[in-house]
Amino acid sequence: MFPTPIEKTRATTRTLYNVALPVALILWLLPLIAVAVTSVRSGGDITAGNYWGWPTSFNLLENYTAIFENTPFGNYLWNSFRVTIPTVIGAVALSCMTGFALGVYKFRSNLLIFFMFVAGNFVPFQILMVPVRDLTLDMGVYNTATGLVLFHVAFQTGFCTLFMRNFIRALPFELIEAARVEGVSEIRIFWYVVIPLMKPAIAALSVLIFTFIWNDYFWATVLTQGAESQPITAGLYSLNGQWVAAWHLVSAGSIVAALPPVLMFFLMQRHFIAGLTLGAVK
Repeated sequence: MFPTPIEKTRATTRTLYNVALPVALILWLLPLIAVAVTSVRSGGDITAGNYWGWPTSFNLLENYTAIFENTPFGNYLWNSFRVTIPTVIGAVALSCMTGFALGVYKFRSNLLIFFMFVAGNFVPFQILMVPVRDLTLDMGVYNTATGLVLFHVAFQTGFCTLFMRNFIRALPFELIEAARVEGVSEIRIFWYVVIPLMKPAIAALSVLIFTFIWNDYFWATVLTQGAESQPITAGLYSLNGQWVAAWHLVSAGSIVAALPPVLMFFLMQRHFIAGLTLGAVK
């Protein structure tokens, strides 16, 4: 069996593992720790180049209050919610319907349409930068949250359909056949039979898409500009001063910006794990 459980390896291997694991964990957490410590430093520490030393003062309340009082951080945060939540709802709702159609019904172009959804995930998004930007300009939705939502829904639906279609195909088809024998319409089968069984997958996919869209930086800078429409990922750099780098404010903003996806994961953790592992033992 591969890999061999660590408990069944030699004593030397277990010792090396017990030593290497904490070291690797510290190295992985070091940048996050540095950002957290920088977020409570004073501006004088940053100016003096005290990036890794012990802070001369802990300005926790001052820094985290300043990003809301002295910068448009609140607008950027609100824009992220305006873009992310409709995108999650739109992409998951569409993928539930497309996944149901491709997973339940057998028609001639079923596999071809499914491959088209999958193929869209392999297109490098960098080559789409110019045509997508021109398209948003022609549609009049450039530099708007609506344009960013439409773009994200269109491009995330392919991955979501792949996820949902495979999940639905793993469900017991006998339940659908039994409902059809009872004369239940296809829409009611989808709403009352399939959707309740898809709740773990919907929860897992919602967490994934929420994280993807919330952390998007590339399209946030390509399709939006300014505090009236830019999400938090693109707006963090604006927390810097014009002549002096205010990295303590940028770090504080980064910590606040990271909280929503982390909180959503912990709130949906049970459903998220159930959605990812359902059918794993088949």
